[in-house]
Amino acid sequence: MKKIILSTLVFLFISFLANAQRYAVIDTKYILGKIPDYLEAQVKLTEFSEKWQNEIDQKQKDLNKLQKDFEAEQVILPENLRKKREEEIARRQTILQDLQRTRFGFEGDLFKKRAELIKPIQDLVYNAIQKLAIEKQYDFILDKSEGITVIFADQKLDKSEDILKTLGIK
Repeated sequence: MKKIILSTLVFLFISFLANAQRYAVIDTKYILGKIPDYLEAQVKLTEFSEKWQNEIDQKQKDLNKLQKDFEAEQVILPENLRKKREEEIARRQTILQDLQRTRFGFEGDLFKKRAELIKPIQDLVYNAIQKLAIEKQYDFILDKSEGITVIFADQKLDKSEDILKTLGIK
């Protein structure tokens, strides 16, 4: 009997603590989509990405032509010329792979540009979220933008508009 009463009291205490937590739901994708600087940064990133991809595509096109020409002439080329062409093709393949890594690889140019253009905006939003959490005394704030963090969110809990007001954006 003591165990049942004790278990019930513990359960009620835990339930009380769980209900005492305050939380809010925000949508960072929505918030970022309302910030003009973020949208401008996205456009700039796209421009850089397309420019670098065009550069890589042109080098790939040149390499493909060189390989095709080599395959067509391979039979009639002397051994020393064939080896030189094979070395040139291998060298250009290496250069192309290095360029791809430099532009789009982990910690490549695109990664650095994204950090340069977008991270300050994300930090600004994060600081606004922290400010809201402190002012409204939320125990935690969930982000529903990726769909993984929150399965269901009541619209009245969405505080994205409050974050935009804190940032001074209508």
